[in-house]
Amino acid sequence: MIRSLFKWYVSTSLLLRIFTGFIIGSAIGGIMWYISSSSGTPIADNVLPYISPFGSVLISMLKMIVIPVIFFSLITGAASLPIKRFGRIGIKVIAWYFFCSALAAILGAVLALCINPGIGANLPGWRKMAESIGTQAESFAVKAPTSGSFTNMLLNMFKNPFEALATNNFLSIIVFSVLFGLAVRFIIESKKNSKQISRLNMLLNLLLAARDAIFKLVDWILEYSPIGVLALSITNFSLYGPNIVGPYVSVTIGVITGILGMIFIVYPTLLGIVTRQNPFRIMKGMDEAIITAFITRSSAATLPVSLHTMREKLKVKNELASFSLPLGATINMDGVCIHLPMFAVLAANMFNIQLTISGLVMLVIATVLASIGAGGVPGGSIMLLFIILQTMGLDSTQVSIIVALAMGINPILDMFETANNVTGDMVCTYTVAHNEGLIGK
Repeated sequence: MIRSLFKWYVSTSLLLRIFTGFIIGSAIGGIMWYISSSSGTPIADNVLPYISPFGSVLISMLKMIVIPVIFFSLITGAASLPIKRFGRIGIKVIAWYFFCSALAAILGAVLALCINPGIGANLPGWRKMAESIGTQAESFAVKAPTSGSFTNMLLNMFKNPFEALATNNFLSIIVFSVLFGLAVRFIIESKKNSKQISRLNMLLNLLLAARDAIFKLVDWILEYSPIGVLALSITNFSLYGPNIVGPYVSVTIGVITGILGMIFIVYPTLLGIVTRQNPFRIMKGMDEAIITAFITRSSAATLPVSLHTMREKLKVKNELASFSLPLGATINMDGVCIHLPMFAVLAANMFNIQLTISGLVMLVIATVLASIGAGGVPGGSIMLLFIILQTMGLDSTQVSIIVALAMGINPILDMFETANNVTGDMVCTYTVAHNEGLIGK
């Protein structure tokens, strides 16, 4: 019986399991909140100590895995870049990806400030929710850094890597990982010493093996995530009731609006300016890959369709498409760049953090840098929330609350984000191909 139930569980779509856990948990939590409010009986206080640990475990597992995922993914990704093979064209592709990610992050931040999710949140209510998640709340009314914040961020990007790993300095980890990977690739391509090249290839193979093992751990954690989402949803809704619906709706609307804006406004505008062609005719040729990305929620799984679209429909030469699209699936996460600022502003409103101009600039830079570590990682946007929220000065309890909220609606947002990511990959590839004369007939 147990074995049959387990087989049924793992054979069911992960998206369906997570969404079902969220719906059931929200309904149970809402009922508990209603009973407690109407009868005055603190039913949640009596039940949640037995439920909330299952959600706390999911948050702890995500914290456990986030640094190894970023570290190994970025090193192996940077070390795989063929520096000499493409030279100027490769630099142009990477520059386009970073430019579009920056546009997405700015758009996400502007939309977040306009929508202002979580404004007027009841801090005592969130404190109670934090206690139920299992970590002692310290201070929820915190102030953003007011002096030297931008300078501090730049200095924090270049720290002792071992100190950064020990203290969870994500920006420093990202910068070191990228530079280390590029150094490995540069030596491999420039040195003629076969022994040195052999040693570096062995090191790279070891790092790739470690990355694959970490990704398998991510798969296992995601298999547990529906249970964690169920427990977190019960906890959140039983303590905060229908008031929590507002942030969910506003964040969802904001992210989807931003993504649709990128796909139907920003990308066509860039295509029209660069290529002087009808951008919607070009975008129409990408529809199959965009729909596939929306359904599969995976840039990597959509890659064969994207390659077919570029080569067969839009006539981009294979030597560029076979380089640009896999690279984009690794470092180009425009949808995530819209997603992360929305939750950052939500956190600022919930915990009374004043976002200054320098703080917003830091948010955009951190979002772009963090997004390059999400490629190929299932549920990568959730893990990257830890990076973004840490740069805002949130403590571990506050981070846990925002991640708990994000877990409930992430499957829905992830569909739109992946479609955005794949669209951005193809737009970049086509614009570079047009400029470099790499489009056939």
